Amino acid sequence: MTQKQAASLIIAGAVVVFGALSNAQSLDDNKGPVEISEPSAPSQLASEPAKSPETPTVGRKAAGKYMGAKGAAANTGSTDTQRRRPAAASSDHYLAVHMGSFISDNSYQWGTPSNQTNVGSWNIGVTYRIGEWHNSMDLGLRVDLQSYSLRDGRANKLSFVPVITFPDAGAKFPLYFGGGIGFGVFTQQLPSESPLTLDYQLFAGVRFFDVINNTGFFVEAGLKNHFLVFSDGQFNGNFGALGCVFTF
Repeated sequence: MTQKQAASLIIAGAVVVFGALSNAQSLDDNKGPVEISEPSAPSQLASEPAKSPETPTVGRKAAGKYMGAKGAAANTGSTDTQRRRPAAASSDHYLAVHMGSFISDNSYQWGTPSNQTNVGSWNIGVTYRIGEWHNSMDLGLRVDLQSYSLRDGRANKLSFVPVITFPDAGAKFPLYFGGGIGFGVFTQQLPSESPLTLDYQLFAGVRFFDVINNTGFFVEAGLKNHFLVFSDGQFNGNFGALGCVFTF
């Protein structure tokens, strides 16, 4: 083989090797980096829009929101309290004024003769509530002016009797009953008879509140009795009365 032929073979071999290397490099460049794909999410999750994390409210806005909620709760509680409040809530003042007469009565050892009947004439009075046991009873003071007509002359007495009445006026229940014990002072009395008496009363009635604004009416009946303190004698009388009741 001549030098010329050898040189041609070397050049041909170099061209073949260079072409092979170029093709291998092109293949490597076309492959690129290998990507690892994650499994795709379900279609229903992919259709939902992405939610951004909620930013907490702080500062003046948060304080205003808290105070507003607290005020609304307080107002709601107040409204509920007013809604639950009984419609028959008691008034601050209770005053009853009555006028009546004795229906039947007997007196013993008071004037002459010693036993007399139908000596009681009329009675007028006022009852004012001075205390209350809520949902139970009332404590009142009853002041009565009573007149008597005996064989020996007339007698007038002013009595002061603390009374307890059931139920309390705040219940606005129409039926009531009660009683009390106190003392009486004669403004006009028979000679040689005691000017002081020990009084006690028992009564029951029907009352109607707020018939005209704060004014109502009642009917009452019962007993009005007394004992003479410094002398012998007593009086037992059955009475009836009509009156007005005021709540204010």
